[in-house]
Amino acid sequence: MDKVVASAAEAVADIPSGAKLSVGGFGLCGIPAVLIDALLEAGVTDIEAFSNNCGVDDWGLGKLLMEKRIRRMVSSYVGENKEFARQYLSGELEVELTPQGTLAERMRAGGSGIPAFFTVTGVGTQIAEGGLPWRYDADGNVAVASPKKETREFNGQEYVMEEALVADFGLVRAWKGDRHGNLVFRDSARNFNPLAAMCGKITIAEVEELVEPGELDPNDIHTPGVYVQRVVALTPEQAAEKRIEKRTVTPRTGQEA
Repeated sequence: MDKVVASAAEAVADIPSGAKLSVGGFGLCGIPAVLIDALLEAGVTDIEAFSNNCGVDDWGLGKLLMEKRIRRMVSSYVGENKEFARQYLSGELEVELTPQGTLAERMRAGGSGIPAFFTVTGVGTQIAEGGLPWRYDADGNVAVASPKKETREFNGQEYVMEEALVADFGLVRAWKGDRHGNLVFRDSARNFNPLAAMCGKITIAEVEELVEPGELDPNDIHTPGVYVQRVVALTPEQAAEKRIEKRTVTPRTGQEA
């Protein structure tokens, strides 16, 4: 039952090139940065990643992207990553842009054993009708476009069918976790991490604070250990290293200053 491994390098050692990865995080909040660095060091390439976004140019999945390690992204937000946009528009990266709620549900469905579901989101658009550019060629022409999806009417409303996402490996970051793999996420880090954990066949969690089994209140657990196969305990330095995508502050004046 003890799922703790000695290092991030050991945890990702069997991830092969060409693997499908579900990666948690929301913007730069709650991203498994240590596991991503370990993947970079391991030389894994040709990755297909399911993630809300792709980090920034020098942090998170952006590090793998800069080294041309990612072949395909299924995501909802390009974010502030200029290299992501450049590779996509120049034909170096295939991108399946997906509505954010649909992406979340596709990951949840994959972890729940549900192969597909119907949603109203995207009906009447290229999401359903097909033709969204997935990959361009070097001249800016559409080389691969999204296919037309099945639609069906329920109670007078048209819906589009979306297929679930199942990853070979899931990479997540938790605020707290125990040796059995039970995880607790904090604030915005909870947006996609539990879903990324669910849809990975093998899920690896880096945890900022490792506790013993029984210390977590069952009512507080967001991801039960049944979804997690490996746990990496971060050092205080690793846990403290976090980035803010856009830091906005208000100047203080007078007595406040």
